[in-house]
Amino acid sequence: MEKVTVIPQLIVGLGNPEPKYDQTRHNIGFAAIDALCRAWKISVSENKKFHGEYGEGTVNGDKIRLLKPLTYMNRSGQSIQAVTKWYKLEPESVLVIYDDMDLPLGKTRLRLSGSAGGHNGMKSTIAHLGTDNFPRLRIGIGRPKNEVVEDTGTISHVLGRFNATESQLMEEVLDFVVENVELCIKQGVEKAMNRCNSKTVAVPSVG
Repeated sequence: MEKVTVIPQLIVGLGNPEPKYDQTRHNIGFAAIDALCRAWKISVSENKKFHGEYGEGTVNGDKIRLLKPLTYMNRSGQSIQAVTKWYKLEPESVLVIYDDMDLPLGKTRLRLSGSAGGHNGMKSTIAHLGTDNFPRLRIGIGRPKNEVVEDTGTISHVLGRFNATESQLMEEVLDFVVENVELCIKQGVEKAMNRCNSKTVAVPSVG
């Protein structure tokens, strides 16, 4: 039996809604949706029914929906489920973009399925969709330089902001994310995985 190509219809970026979380490492999923909005000239606005900022448009002739859950990270699945139920979307058509401390800065990972890996937003998403069989794109945010493993060190790291050099790198990473999401839509997640998982976006040289 021929394998069905997985094409995303709903693209979700995970993050926290308050201004104090803007531009933090944990909100790189929101930043990815913002980058897609700019690239595709799609605007998102608050949708109370979906508990998030939602927008839709056409990319390469395909209808695409964008979502930033406003439920806070650990209840992200509530917002995603509201959209998938309303539009009768299968979990496999949902692409979730989020931060990953286990990946260094400049690395991205695209997968067709998998566990939450300790990420609360993904735990909620898997619980609400009732499966972990949906594509996800992880963006590396690295670990604290002093390798603090205590919860407080982890929390301060993910809720901290990128420095100037890191911010410059993340702009390039987000451009790369846009390219890969477009490839997912054009040719399927499997094709995009080869490109996304094999490249490291280089850290800008410091003069």
